[in-house]
Amino acid sequence: MTLPSLKDLFVCLLPLFLAACNMTPWNNPYPESDDGKNILYSSFTERPKHLDPAQSYSANELAIIAQIYEPPLQYHYLKRPYTLIPFGAAEMPRLAYFDKQGKRLPDTADDSIIDSSVYEIHIPPGVLYQPHPAFARDQNGKLIYQGMTADDLAHFQVLSDFKQTGSRELVAEDFVHEIKRLAHPKLHSPIFGVMSDYIVGLKAYANTLQKAQDALVAKEGRNAYLDLSQYPLEGVEVVDRYTYRLKIKGKYPQMAYWLAMPFFAPVPEEADRFYSQPGMVEKNFSLDWYPVGTGPYMLTVNNPNRQMVLERNPNFHGERYPVEGEPGDETAGLLQDAGKPMPFIDKVIFSLEKESIPYWNKFLQGYYDLSGISSDSFDQAVVVNAQGEPTVTDSMKKKNIRLLTSVSTSTNYMGFNMLDSVVGGASDQARKLRQAISIAVDYEEFVSIFANGRGIPAQSLIPPGIFGYKGGKEGINPYVYDWVNGAPKRKSIEEAKRLLAEAGYADGRDAKTGKPLLLNLDTTGSGPDFKARLDWLRKQFMKLNLQLQIRSTDYNRFQDKIRSGNAQIFYWGWNADYPDPENFMFLLHGPNSRVGKEGENSANYNNPEYNRLFEQMKTMENGDKRQSIIDEMLKIARYDAPWLWGYHPKEYGLYHAWMHNVKPNHMANNGLKYERIDAKLRSQKQREWNQPVLWPLAGMFLLLFVVIVPAVIAYRRREKMVAR
Repeated sequence: MTLPSLKDLFVCLLPLFLAACNMTPWNNPYPESDDGKNILYSSFTERPKHLDPAQSYSANELAIIAQIYEPPLQYHYLKRPYTLIPFGAAEMPRLAYFDKQGKRLPDTADDSIIDSSVYEIHIPPGVLYQPHPAFARDQNGKLIYQGMTADDLAHFQVLSDFKQTGSRELVAEDFVHEIKRLAHPKLHSPIFGVMSDYIVGLKAYANTLQKAQDALVAKEGRNAYLDLSQYPLEGVEVVDRYTYRLKIKGKYPQMAYWLAMPFFAPVPEEADRFYSQPGMVEKNFSLDWYPVGTGPYMLTVNNPNRQMVLERNPNFHGERYPVEGEPGDETAGLLQDAGKPMPFIDKVIFSLEKESIPYWNKFLQGYYDLSGISSDSFDQAVVVNAQGEPTVTDSMKKKNIRLLTSVSTSTNYMGFNMLDSVVGGASDQARKLRQAISIAVDYEEFVSIFANGRGIPAQSLIPPGIFGYKGGKEGINPYVYDWVNGAPKRKSIEEAKRLLAEAGYADGRDAKTGKPLLLNLDTTGSGPDFKARLDWLRKQFMKLNLQLQIRSTDYNRFQDKIRSGNAQIFYWGWNADYPDPENFMFLLHGPNSRVGKEGENSANYNNPEYNRLFEQMKTMENGDKRQSIIDEMLKIARYDAPWLWGYHPKEYGLYHAWMHNVKPNHMANNGLKYERIDAKLRSQKQREWNQPVLWPLAGMFLLLFVVIVPAVIAYRRREKMVAR
C-alpha cells in the first residue's frame, strides 16, 4: 500500500477550504442560479384540494387562486373598514331595483316592495387570459388540442408538455359561464345552496343541467361534454361583449361581497372543453390542478410532493398600487410605491413543509420571507413590553424582523343549546345559569395560557373591523364585565355565585333534588394539548362547584349531535365570509337554527324580538340607523347569553426587513401582487447569517496532520532503512 505524500494530502484538502471561502451558503435549499432573483419564498403543508373557482372555499386554496383569477370586485388593500373596489369589472356594478311587475323602483324604495335586484357589470376591453394550451390554434384558426383521445395524451405528463399555447380576450360571457358552473351536476359548488336562494332561476337550472347530463351520459358515455351555452339561466344575461347582468331575488346588498370571491371570476369555455377530454382528469389535467385566469400570476408548477410555483402572467393587463389608505399607512411606509404598476414580484415558490420546526429554522436563516408563530417558537419570537403590547425579542430585533398583529374577522365561542332542558330556554333560571357560567369562565386567562395572548375576549358576536363593533365602555357586555379604570373587568365569582343561587343551584346543587348539577360539554378535541384545555375548563366550572363532564367524539358524530340538538354545551367558531354584521348576527337568527332548519345557528337561539330586528337590519346600508338596531340586538343577545362569548383570535406574522408593502387583510386573499422584495438585501443577509462554521474542518485537518504525518514519516524512514 502506498501512503499519500504531504503534498497529496494538501491537494486533497485544498478544495474544501476553497469551498468554505465561497460566499454561497452551504445550507441554501434553493438553486444557486436563483440567488438574488425577485422571488418570494413561502410554504404549504398539504396540497390544495380544489383550484377550480366554482369549488374552492378553503384558505390554502384561496392563497393560490386569488392570485390567478379576477372576480368583478376586490377589497381595497389598505383601507379599513374593508372597502370594495373594482377588480375584474371596469367600475362598481350598477344596481337597480324592480317590483313584481318589472317596474324600475327608486333606490330609496322600501324593501317590502322590491321583488328583484339587478346588478349590471361592465368589464374593460383588451384583457387577455394567461397563455394556455386550451387557446392554442393552428393557422386556420382551429383549436389544436381539441378532439384528443386518451391515447393522444400518452406523452403528456404535466401542462408544460403541451408546447403550443394561446390566449384570447376576456368577454362578459366568461363571467356568465362561471355562474352557470355553480349549478353544474359534476362540480358540487359549496355555495350553490346559498346562491340558489338568491340568483333567480339557479335552483331550477341545476335540475335542468342534471337531466341534460344524465341524457348525455346515457347517449355518449361518462366523458360527454355538457355545453352550458345551450342552456340559458334566467338570472344572468349577456348584454354585449363587455357587459352582463345578474338578477337577484328581493334585496340582498351582501351580494356585492360575494362578487369579490373567486366563485364569480370568469372561466373560459375553452378551458372547460379542453379539460373535459378523455384521459385528462386521470392525468390531473383539470381546473382543479391547473387554473386558467387573467390575474397577475399563473400556476406553472403543481407538484404537491415538493413545490407549487406562481409566475408573473405575461399577458396581465396591469394594475397600480393604491395611492391612499388609512391614517398611519404613509408613516409605516405602505405608500412608498403609490401609483406604481403591479405585481412587483416575478415568482412565488411555495415549498412543502409538513413540520413547523424546519420551517421556523429556515425562516431564521432567511430562506423563508415570512412566518407565522407556533406555540413552540412563541417565546423565542415574542415578548410583551411594559405597556402590555407584544413585540419581537432581542434576537429578532438583531435581524430586523418585524412583527405585525391583527385581530381576525372571526370568533371562537362556547354555545349553549337553547333546546336543552337545563341550560336552554328563556326562563330566568336557565338565563341566570348561563350568565353565571359566562362570568366564571375566564377567557382572559384562556387567551393568555392557550393562545399566547393572541386574542381579545369577545363582548359580542361582532369582531373588530366589522361594522357594528364597538370598543370601549359602550362596547362591553354589562352582564359579564364592569368598566373599571378605563378598561373592562370581569365580574367577581361572588356575583356569579349569586346568579347561580338565584337560578336554583346554590353551591352547585339543584335546589329541588339536592344533587350536584352535572353539565356536559361535547367536543371533538383530543391529545395532550386539548386535555390541558379541558382540565382548565373543568376548573373554571368548579369555581361555582359545577361538575363538567366531557363527551369527546369524532367530528361526524359531533356534527350529528349538533344537527339533532343532542349537545348541551359545545365549542364552535365562525370565520367571516364577508365583512358585514349580517354574516355574524345571523348566527343567532331563529329561522337559521341548526335543528329543523339546517342553518348555522348551532345554539338554536330563537328570540322573537331579535329575529324581528334582524330582518330589519340585514338588508340595510351601513349608517347610524343600522348601528342603533345592531346595538339593540346585541343588548338582547347579551342578556339572554346563548353563547359564552369566547374570544376573537389575533394573528401574528413575522416579516424580514426585505419584505415591503405588507399589511394584514383578512378579507382579501390576493395580497401577493402588492408585496415587494428587496432580493439584494435578502442575499446579503443569507450569507451573513449562514456563514459556514470552519473550526470543525480545521480541527479535523489538524487531527489528520497529527495522526497521519507521523505515520508517513515513520513509514518513509522504515522504507529507507530497508533500502540500505
